[in-house]
Amino acid sequence: MIHAAERPELSRAWDLHCHTVYSDGTFTPAQMMALARSSGLSGVAITDHDTTAGWDDAVEAAQRLGMPLLRGTEITADDCDVSVHMLAYQYDPDDAGITALFESTRQARLRRARIMVDAISKDYPIGWTDVMAQVKEGGRTTVGRPHIADALVAAGIYTDRSQAFAGICSSRSPYYLPTPSPTTHAVVAAVRAAGGVSVVAHAGDTKRNRILLSDEQIEALIDDGLNGLEVWHRDNGPEQRARLLGIARQRDLLVTGGSDWHGAGKPNVLGENTTDQRTVERIVEMGSIPLA
Repeated sequence: MIHAAERPELSRAWDLHCHTVYSDGTFTPAQMMALARSSGLSGVAITDHDTTAGWDDAVEAAQRLGMPLLRGTEITADDCDVSVHMLAYQYDPDDAGITALFESTRQARLRRARIMVDAISKDYPIGWTDVMAQVKEGGRTTVGRPHIADALVAAGIYTDRSQAFAGICSSRSPYYLPTPSPTTHAVVAAVRAAGGVSVVAHAGDTKRNRILLSDEQIEALIDDGLNGLEVWHRDNGPEQRARLLGIARQRDLLVTGGSDWHGAGKPNVLGENTTDQRTVERIVEMGSIPLA
């Protein structure tokens, strides 16, 4: 496999970590595709949380604009009490195993959000109706903390989502509950069974996790079929990038990059971290569905 020792030039690069209104982004898939084209990217991946609901809209826009698209999902998982985000690409969306996994996780996320909002509402002027008012695609949207944050902003408690995540929506907040999640090994197995490609997202993000996945934990996932590591991400510091690149080179893994773009939901800029063309080609070759 090809390893990206340096981030590729924008004109031959892909952003493989992007969110839309079908989870916690603020732009539609069509808006994402149009922005990717105007930004000079070669292509993008849609990776909303625990859902494929935005895929059809993204494919339609990609074909209309002549802009290639990878189809993917970001899946929240757990590895011995370490919260891990995993990117799954080019898998069969009708696979029964991965469909059941998503449905279970989405319902657990919804229950967790309601419990958090019930607690927050005792101290702040927001309720569940306020949170649902921030959901863009109804029951097709994966609901989570960002929607709670947006409700807090709408109520005038914070000025933006980032400020809310530094306060009431923080993982260190007394209102916080962890996301009920499948194990990382279960996710790798489900993605593999669905014919997809699995990548651990921002594994070196010390702001997100007090404890990171160890080399041994990553090695165990590789032994189970993990395909790659997202190295190029704003929250992976230089030391962690070097660590992850070392593991990837030693174990012949895909090396990816992405912005973790959420539209106006985060300061992350589309295309600020990218993946080279050859790595994208390898993902398509390994996956079970064609490039859109």
